[in-house]
Amino acid sequence: MRQLTSLDAQFLAIESATTTGHVGGLAIFDPSTAPGGAVTLEDVLAMFRERLHLLPPLRWRLEQVPLGLDRPYWIEDPDFELEFHVRELALPAPGDDAQLAEQVARISSRHLDRARPLWECYLIHGLPDGHFAIQTKMHHAMIDGMSGAEIMGIMFDLAPEGREFADTEPASWIGDRVPGQLEMLGRGVAALPLQPLRMARAAPGVLPHLDVAPSVFGVPGAETMSRTLSKMRNIANGTRDGDVLERPKMRAPRTSFNGKISPHRRFSFGSLSLPAVKALKKAYGVTVNDVVVTLTTSAIRDWLIAHDELPEDPLLAQIPVSVRTDEERGTFGNKISIMIAPLATHIADPVERLRFTHEAMKAAKDRHRALPAKALQDITAFIPPAINARAARVALQMGTRQGMRPLYNVVISNVPGPPIPIYMAGAQLQHNYPVSVVTDGAGLNVTVLSYLDHLDFGLIADRDQMPDLQTLMDGLRTALADLEAALPA
Repeated sequence: MRQLTSLDAQFLAIESATTTGHVGGLAIFDPSTAPGGAVTLEDVLAMFRERLHLLPPLRWRLEQVPLGLDRPYWIEDPDFELEFHVRELALPAPGDDAQLAEQVARISSRHLDRARPLWECYLIHGLPDGHFAIQTKMHHAMIDGMSGAEIMGIMFDLAPEGREFADTEPASWIGDRVPGQLEMLGRGVAALPLQPLRMARAAPGVLPHLDVAPSVFGVPGAETMSRTLSKMRNIANGTRDGDVLERPKMRAPRTSFNGKISPHRRFSFGSLSLPAVKALKKAYGVTVNDVVVTLTTSAIRDWLIAHDELPEDPLLAQIPVSVRTDEERGTFGNKISIMIAPLATHIADPVERLRFTHEAMKAAKDRHRALPAKALQDITAFIPPAINARAARVALQMGTRQGMRPLYNVVISNVPGPPIPIYMAGAQLQHNYPVSVVTDGAGLNVTVLSYLDHLDFGLIADRDQMPDLQTLMDGLRTALADLEAALPA
């Protein structure tokens, strides 16, 4: 058995009747390069069967510790059935983008079955031009952005002909023995004496950084404690407080997408030119990520103006950052930290907005580098499992209460993808739109994946909070045109 890390378990803990914890993607394929010019459900199943031995998380099933005394475990599911996880459907004619987005939103709104491995894959027919789509769902407890990219590297090929694998799937599969409840209870009880020891060992390095943990920094007093302990440690180490990068006191204003979410989602997707974004990067002396964040900021600003709720203060974005080392490749799970950065929604001029974003992102990266690489993992491990699960939900809900500000307004994630064509079952990938997660207090998520010469945007939001989510995708295109128009001759 393999025990979940505290950070992995936290993605299970945030789930509720209205919040799901899975992430995934919507991949669009052209089957004209596949044998016979078509891809069937059996082709997709054959692709999975050929590679399952290289994708261990696809067979992991949860085993909970009674009473939440310790973190759950993964076991190799002895009753694994591939056909349960891979499904097929078709859009009604004409099968346009709006219908596809609605279908993705419906699938994303449904929780994964915790009695089985936590993933699903849907083959969707009926798209224009004879194309088909693959929608995947995998629980965030199993993967983060980088480990998800590793899984994509195993599922996809560099040529339509596919590839040969050195080893193959065993003819018969024998999973782990399923432990009984008494055995799991015994594991939880045995772990109880170790928890105070873990807390004592971690405390000196963890307490000064409490304000980087999403499940902690919204709790009253956590930020003050973190800053005070950080200063005390600097004095004890003989370091002047002014020599240490100060963490700004940022407060997120409230918007209509920062309340309690419903069980339902809206999804929108689209692509922007990567060469156009790189031209802006070069012209203004910024990074590609600066441009992506600025475009997102501009689109959100336009949406807020259209709904007469543009706040005076800048919005705050949570930006996930991978801390996975080369040695940790192939280990799956979560190796991430986060940055909190202001968005220039309060600036009217698009060029000034880009310059503000460049400086804000640079400052956020400097602050992030000043923290221990695994601060978020250490902090979640510092908190006892039963308390951690409740803290994760309470912290998200606190920002939705009257008179309290949300922890942040939106999640923005930019994940690098392959710059060369890739294939699945012989069909060439055309676009790969991420499908992420929203929570109470942060009902909007914008995730971007680069592929070939374009940036694929996947936007997901609470259905009630942002019923016109498609206008945000339109706003991204407008924002790109505005920055291009402002370029010097």
